[in-house]
Formats: sequence, C-alpha cells, structure tokens
Amino acid sequence: MSETATATTSWAIDPTHSEVQFKIKHLVISTVTGSFKKFQGSMQSEGDTFENAQVEFSLDVDSVDTNQEQRDAHLVGEEFFDAARFPHIKFASTSFEKVDGDAYKLTGNLTMKDVTKPVTLEAEFGGSAVDFYGNHKAGFEVTGKINRKEFGLTWGAITEAGSIVLGDDVKLFINVQFTKQA
Repeated sequence: MSETATATTSWAIDPTHSEVQFKIKHLVISTVTGSFKKFQGSMQSEGDTFENAQVEFSLDVDSVDTNQEQRDAHLVGEEFFDAARFPHIKFASTSFEKVDGDAYKLTGNLTMKDVTKPVTLEAEFGGSAVDFYGNHKAGFEVTGKINRKEFGLTWGAITEAGSIVLGDDVKLFINVQFTKQA
C-alpha cells in the first residue's frame, strides 16, 4: 500500500488585517505600548491543518510607532534597534505544535540586530473563514515575552531617584490573518 501525499498549502500574511504590538515597563510603574506598521510573513502547512506548519516573519524596524516621535527616533537609532545597520527583525519557526484545542506552541529563531536566539510563543487559532472576495483566511493570536537585553538592546538609564527607566522584558502581542495562496 502506498501513502497518499498531502499537498502543501501556502499562506501569506494579510497586513491590512494584522497587527504587531509590544509592551514594556517604563519607570516600573506604567507600560508603554508600541507597534510595527510594516511587516510580512508566510506559512506553509500540510493541507488545511496547521500542526508542523513552517512560519516565517519579518518586520521593518523603521516602522516602529509608540505614538511619540522623539521616542521612535531613539528606538530606530544606534542605542536600540540600529535600523540603519539592522533594518529587519526576523523569525523562522522550528516547530509548530498543537497543545490542545485551538492552542499551539510556536518555537523558532528570532533575529534582532545581529543576535539570533530560540524563542517559544503561544499561538491561539482564531478560526478560518472566506471573505467577500472568496479568499480563504485563517487567524492566529500570538503572544510571548522576550528579554530585550538578550538581543543586544542593552540601553538603560536610572533616574535621580534610583528608578529603572526601562524594563528588560518585552511582551509581544501579534494578531495575524493569513490568506491561502492559489
């Protein structure tokens, strides 16, 4: 008996219906929220199932937006992302495992500046639908936390009163809608 091969399905991120946000503590007492406005990504899955899918994602560092121009200029500068030398943050999955129900564990290599490290993120499948134009869509909410200093984002300052200006942990909130490719 021969096994039936499952066709590979290609998916592309629909940037119009997706968002990439991050949150970081400021002065330990409040949280600053930011986002990246330009990004692209793809997923290769076996048929219409997502377990073991291959996910690639890249975002444009200079599209960072924290709703404060001066802070954004500091973030793309040499003390943080150094967008002139490292214009993209990239992620390539190494595994995409179904945990339970709609919950998945997405593991892969995150590259920021010139540092690549493995990270594990939680992914929740939001469902699939066909839009007004006949496009098959699938949605995921991806969350996780990374330590910015592990990726070379080591800038720090302490106020005169001794408060840390910026926390080390960055929380990630990514909502993506994929479109099945023909």
